[in-house]
Amino acid sequence: MLEARNLVKSYGGRAVVSDVSLTVAAGEIVGLLGPNGAGKTTTVSMLCGLVAPDRGQVLVAGGDMATDSQRLKRRIGLVPQDLALYEDLSARANLELFGALYGLAGPLRAERVAAALDLVGLADRARDKPSTFSGGMKRRLNIACALVHDPDILLCDEPTVGVDPQSRNAIFDNLEALRTRGKAIVYTTHYMEEAERLADRIVIVDHGRVVASDTLQALYRRLRATHSLEIEVDGVVDTARLQRDSGARQVAQVDAVLTVGVDELTRTAPAVLSWLAENGHAVRHLSSGRANLEDVFLTLTGRQLRD
Repeated sequence: MLEARNLVKSYGGRAVVSDVSLTVAAGEIVGLLGPNGAGKTTTVSMLCGLVAPDRGQVLVAGGDMATDSQRLKRRIGLVPQDLALYEDLSARANLELFGALYGLAGPLRAERVAAALDLVGLADRARDKPSTFSGGMKRRLNIACALVHDPDILLCDEPTVGVDPQSRNAIFDNLEALRTRGKAIVYTTHYMEEAERLADRIVIVDHGRVVASDTLQALYRRLRATHSLEIEVDGVVDTARLQRDSGARQVAQVDAVLTVGVDELTRTAPAVLSWLAENGHAVRHLSSGRANLEDVFLTLTGRQLRD
């Protein structure tokens, strides 16, 4: 439904996006992740036709955005990072305005407005102004404005910034419902747990380039270990020998805490514990954890602070 081919964009001689490619199918959510300044918002702006790429193509259902933008833009809905609402118009009037901009009129516009308000749970506040809404309600109305013309593609640029957990979960439910209706969705976020919950595939960009594009499970396989054991032990452990004998992926000890990385918890953990017992290291405490998307993200993009 949506395809970006080798997108390039520079400002003032500085490359912001360099050779970014991605695809989104109907009924699929693709998470677009990256540190601050990685080029996510510029990429989204090119995908929806707000910014023209210096090089590369954006294709919507096979049509080229560069040569048929007026028609193809109507198939896209954008939920921008900053709220795009008229505070002194009612929620319904906001949707009617955005619908009119897409050429909707009469009974069809009224039907689409009602459907969008119902989807985001604001039907009972249709007559109220956004100036009276909470942050979460404004975010949901922002999504409704992007949906009123019933687009095939929805681009969401950090749509849950500053909202409470209830509103975040309501937004997730909305997006999952849209996926079941066959919408193609691009979702940018800094919250890794959101991408883990929503995304069918994940694209990670850094310094304007794609550094990973795959399913979550495939991304986990890039890590040195997918599970970790933290074991409080007596004595100094021969970590190199424990790693070799037990089949662990990595072993390190800091003071009394032994950290062991493993691929298969049920197979390797008993071998580690048996080795410790056989070599005179009493276990005082044991906990286990699973790798998550944040581990993958930091492995691929580093831990250096970004402005």
